[in-house]
This record gives sequence, structure tokens and C-alpha cells, in this order.
Amino acid sequence: MSFKKRVCVYCGSKTGNNSSFIPQTKALGHALASNNIGLVYGGGSVGLMNKIANATLSRGGQVHGVIPQHLYDMEVAHENLTALHITDTMHERKAMMAELSDAFIALPGGFGTFEELMEAITWLQLGIHEKTVIIFNIDGYYDKLIEFIDEAVENKFITESNRTLLKTAESIDECLNHLPFYK
Repeated sequence: MSFKKRVCVYCGSKTGNNSSFIPQTKALGHALASNNIGLVYGGGSVGLMNKIANATLSRGGQVHGVIPQHLYDMEVAHENLTALHITDTMHERKAMMAELSDAFIALPGGFGTFEELMEAITWLQLGIHEKTVIIFNIDGYYDKLIEFIDEAVENKFITESNRTLLKTAESIDECLNHLPFYK
């Protein structure tokens, strides 16, 4: 199988308490593999990170994990990936994840996921990259964040044109359809 493009998926190191999170995360992993789109993610063997990696691998997908040494030392790394890249710092991890990817999708997660999403959209806004950034709003998880971003537009902290850079999706099909290389 030839994987010409990769999507970086930001997601939680926990699975959350909504019964939709795990099946939707697994389904996204299956869809990526079925469409010959590789996965780049945080390299963990816990939470939604583990679910998407295993789901992608279960369908013959390519999975690149990127994990900093201190998390690797804590034995949270997934050991059965296509490739596991170990970095010295979290900053190097994020830079490598961005470098290896052709687009970004944020699934439910906590502070780390929020920070990664905001960095990816900021870098797009600043022209540091030209890669699609998508929020996969599983079961309304990101509704309040999307409202807050729209409020920032109303208050003139985010321009209308920059707001259009952040894509939102309510389904896996919508996620895939936002990817410029999917069709």
C-alpha cells in the first residue's frame, strides 16, 4: 500500500467519558487506512491516541508516532508502530509532527490537544505552513470552543478570512472531504 499523504491527529491521552469518542476515533483510524492516508500522532499507548493508532494499524495503515524521551521513559509509548520517533523535548515533538504531516485533525482531548490545535491554526494564519486544520467535533465536544472563536471574530481579534482557515467537521466524511488530497 502506498501512503503519499499523512494526517496529524491531535487527541487525548485519556478516552473521556462520552460513549461516542472511542468508536468515532477508531472509525477515523479505519477511514485513514482505507484511503491510504498515513497517521501521525503523539506516539502514546494510552487514551484516544492508542485507539486511533491501533485502529489505523488494524486496517494496514501506516502510523508514525512522535514522543519525547521523558514520556517514552514513563513507558507510555506505543511499541508496534510503522515508525516511532523519539525527541528530546515537547517542542521538537510538535515540530516533527508538523513536518511529517500534510494536514491536522483535532479530536477530543485536554490542554495538550488544545495547545497543539491552536499552534497549528496559528502557523497556518501566519503562513508558516499551508496545511488544512480541522476540528472533528465529535458529539459537540468542541461546540463551546467554536462559539468562543466566533466571539473572537465578532470582537475583531480574529479576521473573517482567518476564521475560514479553521475547518470544522461533524462526521468522518466531513473530515475527509476537507482534506485537499482526498477524493
